[in-house]
Amino acid sequence: MNAPVSDGSARSVPGSPAELATALRATGYLADDGLATAAYLAMQMNRPLFCEGEPGTGKTALAQALAQTMGAELIRLQCHDGIDAGQALYDWDFPRQLLHLRALEAAASAGDTTLDPDGIEASLYDKRFLLARPILRALQTSPSVLLIDEIDRADDEFEAFLLEVLTEHAVTIPEVGEIRATTPPVVVLTSNRTREVHDALKRRCLYLWLDHPDVNREIEILHSRLPDLPDLLAAQVAGAAHKLRQSDLIKPPGVAESLDWARALQLVGARHLDVESAARTLGAVLKYREDADRVRNQLDALLAS
Repeated sequence: MNAPVSDGSARSVPGSPAELATALRATGYLADDGLATAAYLAMQMNRPLFCEGEPGTGKTALAQALAQTMGAELIRLQCHDGIDAGQALYDWDFPRQLLHLRALEAAASAGDTTLDPDGIEASLYDKRFLLARPILRALQTSPSVLLIDEIDRADDEFEAFLLEVLTEHAVTIPEVGEIRATTPPVVVLTSNRTREVHDALKRRCLYLWLDHPDVNREIEILHSRLPDLPDLLAAQVAGAAHKLRQSDLIKPPGVAESLDWARALQLVGARHLDVESAARTLGAVLKYREDADRVRNQLDALLAS
């Protein structure tokens, strides 16, 4: 049984990578030619985009920005150790099914002779009791962007489950039948490369490696997200973040931490980055005590031009 589901909206795709880059820039996401081209091709070819890179390089933010440019719903599936198909696809609303069954039992006790066992069993698996998890919601929603975040945290079995969904844009629910997307969602998978993802999954995707931006690009990003940020402070934060990434830290800062740091400095009234303001706001950019202690003892070197 085919059951395509959609709200009737087709997704809009920019006419070129340059147009997509412009649309992404309007959301505050600055994409270079390679990134814009990969995202554009993924949208045009209905292929998932597999984004790999260090934490904080903008992989998740790309999916969020694509959803904004398309006027689409962003549906996020956060992967974790032990995640299974039920958590990603669908489940049945057991409490409501139980209430429904009790209501049928009460009706039968009152003398309703129209009820039969097969009909009762079928009614328990009506679509009104179906709980759509992220993947099923994405297939039923158009337009949508499905973000499968940190796929490297999931196991091999979950990867194998994804293969059919990403290839066919459809799932089969035994009690309901096949549910197929009328307009496939834009799918973005991210990986922090804590383990290698299998080739079978990668082959179904377009691949994109995201690295940390250079200092000039990071200054642009800071100004894009924080228009009131003074030029000097933006340059100092970007330069300091770049140095921190080259240090031997447990958790080097990503762009999100740079943005948090710049916001924190603004909130404490800093017009430039000095030893005092840096020390007061290190918690915005460093998230491990060992990193903070080490950097706090080397702030003069960190802030040197």
